[in-house]
Amino acid sequence: MTPGSGLQAGLKNRHLTMIAIGGVIGAGLFVGSSTGIATAGPGILLSYALVGTLVVLVMRMLGEMSAANPTSGSFSAHADRALGPWAGFSIGWLYWFFWVVVLAVEATAGAKILEGWIPAVPQWGWALIVMTVLTATNLVSVGSYGEFEFWFAGIKVVAIGAFIVVGLLAVFGVLPGAHTDKASFANLTSHGGFLPHGPGAILTGVLLVVFSFMGSEIATLAAGESENPQRAVTKSTNSIIWRIGVFYLGSILIVVTLLPWNDPSIQKDGSYVAALGSLGIPHAGQVMNFIVLTSVLSCLNSGLYTASRMAFSLGQRGDAPKAFARTTSRGVPRAAILASVLFGFAAVFFNYKFPDTVFLFLLNSSGAVALFVWLAICFSQLRMRRIIQREAPEKLVVKMWLYPYLTWATAVLIIGIFGYMLTDTQGESSGRTTVELSLLVAAVVIAASLVKQKIAGRRPAPAVEDTAEKVSVG
Repeated sequence: MTPGSGLQAGLKNRHLTMIAIGGVIGAGLFVGSSTGIATAGPGILLSYALVGTLVVLVMRMLGEMSAANPTSGSFSAHADRALGPWAGFSIGWLYWFFWVVVLAVEATAGAKILEGWIPAVPQWGWALIVMTVLTATNLVSVGSYGEFEFWFAGIKVVAIGAFIVVGLLAVFGVLPGAHTDKASFANLTSHGGFLPHGPGAILTGVLLVVFSFMGSEIATLAAGESENPQRAVTKSTNSIIWRIGVFYLGSILIVVTLLPWNDPSIQKDGSYVAALGSLGIPHAGQVMNFIVLTSVLSCLNSGLYTASRMAFSLGQRGDAPKAFARTTSRGVPRAAILASVLFGFAAVFFNYKFPDTVFLFLLNSSGAVALFVWLAICFSQLRMRRIIQREAPEKLVVKMWLYPYLTWATAVLIIGIFGYMLTDTQGESSGRTTVELSLLVAAVVIAASLVKQKIAGRRPAPAVEDTAEKVSVG
């Protein structure tokens, strides 16, 4: 039991391991990579490498703070302590908002696949069924969430691993019965070169792939409900380099070596389906649909868990209704889960009823939250390092490299991505629209936090030792 919080240590080490591995593999990797390949050609590998490096650095900072103080609020609780109550309030609610919108996006994506298999049930019916089932599993216990996520993430990991092995065998011409006439490492430099649209396309590619990495931080939120939080955080932080290297860079490298980057099938069928199809593998489309569905369900499952735990943490700190901080006898924050899924259902309704107005606004206004979170982690770590060193230096079991220089460099890079997004003015969901609407929502949330703080006042932030005691597992 987690003293003073009501959460229970229901996640086993194998759950945490798979949550950490699966957290970096979003459905966006499968369905969004084709646009990135079309935009940057083989150079999309540099876009993934750049964003991957950014995520590794941010996760190192988050790992440093979370290993010293494992909590269900993760970076929101750290921002509260390091930057002030306004920061914890704002980044917590923005992150919650992001995930309830993601619930609608993923529920709709999963419903489309399921409707294709069983058209007798309408798409909205499938979305309702999927969200209801996963809500039920989250309401049972944290262990049931962990078990579902273990298998969902396991399927994703095995699928990508098999894809990489099959692809390598095909590229080297030793895959029995496969059509390997298009497969070659020469595809990386042929057809216009490695950067067919010039170096600028790398940055454009960054904008397309950056949001597919959201979810890397889930392991630090879940660690507070594990048997050994500090060990779980340390392990997930130390392993993120190979996870991103294998699952993102490895699998995209296979795609652009199996097929020329400008092959029409990549845009038509999706990058992974096209790559498998080029080898003559039967039913490649249906196989990938199953894997994408698994990724969607994984994202839904984790999204609901993450949103509810952030709401729980906000409730604990007095930044949300007190009911959010209450748990059942099984350690489940029922009110936080139901409130999160209620807004998720509302977003699903808007997606079907007002897709080009209300839902488009929700999408755009939550689109830059990942960058807000990463920036908040950077500035929190700059201050928290000094606080931890002063109050509990023995808790610095994970350290950010080259502090503070690499932290500042990461923050500058994130701000640079914001700046580049402002130059993107194409379409209703352009980078500029996303940044402007996200900043508008952020401004409203920050204003609400300042008003709340002025009217109600806030308790002083607890010391690192006290906070760690509240979330330690006994």
